[in-house]
Amino acid sequence: MKRRERTRQLIELGGLVAKADLIELTGDDRAAILGLLVEAAATLRGERREEQLMLWRRRGRRAFDPENCR
Repeated sequence: MKRRERTRQLIELGGLVAKADLIELTGDDRAAILGLLVEAAATLRGERREEQLMLWRRRGRRAFDPENCR
């Protein structure tokens, strides 16, 4: 059961990468996408963690808003 849950989580996370248009914007360059994610992780380890999370959370909620769908 845990394996199935993990698989579902990974698929959902991949969907977020697609929803953010990162596949198109990078030309499906997986090294670039990973670099973006590594940079975000480094930001979250910094002093401005909470501020950045709040900003990203706001942007993410707007992206999920059906009125903003492309």
